[in-house]
Amino acid sequence: MLRQTKQTKAPDYVREILGLIRGNLPPRAVRQRLLDYHANDIAGALGGMDAVDRRRLFLVLEPKALSEVFAYVDGEEETVQYLNELELKRRAETLANMDSDRLVTLLRKLAPRERADLLALMDDTSRREIAMINAFSEDEIGSRMSTNCVAIRDGLTVKQAMKSVIAQAAQHDNISTIYVLDQSGGYCGAIDLKDLIIAREGDALEALITSSFPYVYGWEPIDACIEKLKDYSEASIPILDDDNHLLGVLTSQDLIQLVDEELGEDYARLAGLTAEEDLREPVLESVKKRLPWLLVLLVLGLVVSSVVGAFESVVQRLTLVICFQSLILDMSGNVGTQSLAVTIRVLMDENLAARQRIALVGKEIRVGLVNGLLLGLLSFACIGGYIWLCKRSGVQFAFAVSGCIGAALVLSMVISSLTGTVIPILFKKLRVDPAVASGPLITTVNDLVAVVAYYGLAWLFLIELLHFG
Repeated sequence: MLRQTKQTKAPDYVREILGLIRGNLPPRAVRQRLLDYHANDIAGALGGMDAVDRRRLFLVLEPKALSEVFAYVDGEEETVQYLNELELKRRAETLANMDSDRLVTLLRKLAPRERADLLALMDDTSRREIAMINAFSEDEIGSRMSTNCVAIRDGLTVKQAMKSVIAQAAQHDNISTIYVLDQSGGYCGAIDLKDLIIAREGDALEALITSSFPYVYGWEPIDACIEKLKDYSEASIPILDDDNHLLGVLTSQDLIQLVDEELGEDYARLAGLTAEEDLREPVLESVKKRLPWLLVLLVLGLVVSSVVGAFESVVQRLTLVICFQSLILDMSGNVGTQSLAVTIRVLMDENLAARQRIALVGKEIRVGLVNGLLLGLLSFACIGGYIWLCKRSGVQFAFAVSGCIGAALVLSMVISSLTGTVIPILFKKLRVDPAVASGPLITTVNDLVAVVAYYGLAWLFLIELLHFG
């Protein structure tokens, strides 16, 4: 007998939260009920609220709970919009409860006068942390650190260390990794909280310290730090100053966000943009990001057009060949873009040796050659048959043209694989982001290669050798 399973309906947290806010329960009861929901669910409900609903929510939740909700809001502009709906003092308290890196990022979005008013309402500790993070430029890892970490002195007993951790846990929730400092504040290493918990009271604290724990300096570029840290699966990574003192940490969540931002920037460059676009940004901002590359590509397009014009006599004598120009150009551009994508992915490994880069070039050429031969043979048969049967041309002429097209495919695809691999490697060698060798640029360069290969072969074989046209 078949058992009937009852399908349970997923809870609609957004609807439940909206019902609470719009209901008639007293504020204290609403607050207690809201604390049963994850901050991410409350943040997700903000989009379904009007200004009155949000005001009721903001008055019910404490500043610390509000800061946790705002941490899950997508987009800094949207977060600033919600913050501006708070009264100034409550806004300052909410910001002060955020992780320092998030706090600094949001403050940078505000007008200088508003920023000064908020800073004046914050405590000295928050102001010092903000000043410390602001001392780093936006492309340095120190600008993205958080001071939400627990540090203890060396020389303590296990019992004393545990007592210190418990005392700091009230202010810092990032306690899975504990950092150990010497008496002058110098970084010594890290201890896993689990190891400290299961250690016996008489065990030496030094035996628990991992001195080889990874760390970075605050002035190191973000790109370099991502490459250095991506192979580690730690909850947080310490960030030091030039005196090897602990400044803060980069959490795993921060690292994921940085990787996401870097991938977004690379994707934008592959699309020929100067920066990643935001859905809500003004039209003029999007135009400014797209226009520079479009101007470069316009110039390159004019070069391609002038090269096509140089083969005007070939087109006049063999009009049929122009019908298949787009085929050669499209395949050449596609192959180049594929090689570019593979190369950029491989170049993310900073430890790639010169021999491996040469091997990558060789492999891409072989891939382009094999694909070119297969597609060239297919084009030779299909296009030859099409010209012979549909265009009512002679067999010799039909397969001569298709043979020229097949040869042009092979040549252009091999060269496109080469350019799609060599150009980003050269950019990397010159310390330029290889993603700048964007898809549109590679496609335009390969259009030039394809035009020369196609019309050059048509002139050489069809006109000069076989005397067609």
